[in-house]
Amino acid sequence: MAKDKDKDTDKEGENSEGKEGGNKKMLIIIIAVSVLMMLIGAGATVFLMGSDEDEGGDEASSEQVAEGPEEGDPIYVSMKPAFVVNLPPGGPAGMLQVAVTVYTRQQEVADFIAANDPLLRHHLNNLFESRSSAELLTLEGKQALQQAVQDLFQEQMTAMQQAGNVKGVYFTQFVLQ
Repeated sequence: MAKDKDKDTDKEGENSEGKEGGNKKMLIIIIAVSVLMMLIGAGATVFLMGSDEDEGGDEASSEQVAEGPEEGDPIYVSMKPAFVVNLPPGGPAGMLQVAVTVYTRQQEVADFIAANDPLLRHHLNNLFESRSSAELLTLEGKQALQQAVQDLFQEQMTAMQQAGNVKGVYFTQFVLQ
């Protein structure tokens, strides 16, 4: 029996050493695979980022971004008071009241809008008066007017050599009567 116990101990010792050796090998393999994956990820990042020397087009776009005003937090400029205009006769409504809020991310654009309020209001009044009430009753008509207002701002900024852009125009009040 003593011999059996020694044989069992030896077998258990071998088994436990074999398990420890297997665990160590598995740990080494896991570490090696992890390091390999990190190296592949770093290589892919460097490859995808590319260098500035690869394409001349990137330099031109970088210069354009550098020339324009920096974008910051969202800025909303409300044009107060709301616009009230007569619409062309023959439609279901004769008058439009609309409050306009301009969205930008550049302080220079917000300053331009505030400094040129009378000029912009004049052009906006003319634009609003030129739309028919039937057209403004539809969602597509309102969206088209929104885009026309945004385009008008961009045109005026370009005409006055103002850098920057208007990101959006919102009608915070829109009443047809």
